[in-house]
Amino acid sequence: MIDFRYHLVSLIAVFLAVALGIVIGTTALNEPILADIENQVADLEQDKRALEDQTQELQTQLDTADAFQEAVAPVLVDGTLTGRSVLLVTTNEDVAPEVVEEVRTLIAEAGGTINGELSLRPEYSDPSTSAALQNYVTDPGGLPAGIELPATDDTGELVGSLLAQTLMIPAEGAASDGAVVSSVLAGLASLDVLAVDSDGVSPADHAVVLTADAFTGEDGEARNETVIDLVTALDAAGSGAVVAGNAASAGETGLVGAIRADPSLAAAVSTVDNVATLPGQISTVLALGAESEGTSGVYGTGEGAQPVPPVPASAP
Repeated sequence: MIDFRYHLVSLIAVFLAVALGIVIGTTALNEPILADIENQVADLEQDKRALEDQTQELQTQLDTADAFQEAVAPVLVDGTLTGRSVLLVTTNEDVAPEVVEEVRTLIAEAGGTINGELSLRPEYSDPSTSAALQNYVTDPGGLPAGIELPATDDTGELVGSLLAQTLMIPAEGAASDGAVVSSVLAGLASLDVLAVDSDGVSPADHAVVLTADAFTGEDGEARNETVIDLVTALDAAGSGAVVAGNAASAGETGLVGAIRADPSLAAAVSTVDNVATLPGQISTVLALGAESEGTSGVYGTGEGAQPVPPVPASAP
């Protein structure tokens, strides 16, 4: 008979053998595993340094490109807007102030004059304010002399027509005088549908409509249509309009995208989808010059867009 002591000694011997095997195996494997890990770390460090060098090189190239664009921008647009005046309109609060400033500066470098700046409030395109806005616009007692509104009950078309006739210099006929401009803008401002962002506003040859992102919600399409009515009226009443926004505005629900989706609108109103960049700002100014000659285009980085408008032959 095998007694309990023998079983105990056997079990202890087995455990000792297992433990010894683990120690020996670990010792034998540690060195190649550690070496492999060290090699992987060295490779990752080398990759990291290579990526850092590549990033630095790309940043240098970007800085050089930016410096080049800043240097050539005034040369490219020089004289393209000489003797022309521009009205700046921003459609929402998503338009960055620096974009407005940069477009304003480049228009001046092109020889153009900013005759006023307006910003649309959310109430301008809000369907819930449509009735009050229409009542104001169609009030016979408040309509300035010489303004003829279209025969429609569409608020967007009515307000757009009123603003366009007031703020744009027609190809034929006289522009509205200062009293009419002040009266119309004061009335609309009192309804909180727009704000005057400049010291004064006077009729202009062209309109630049700056936008960003897109309307959202169930009333997004209706809001877009209201702003499009304004853009269409400004373009038709003066010497041409340009709508400039960011990539998001060129989407299906954005203002730029909605204009491009309508062939007749796209043929009449120039659009730019990268106005936050210097190339987009150059395109906006060059597009204004082309509009004065009756040419509209689609510019930017979106599908089917030209990178920039054709540079006038007179430019260096």
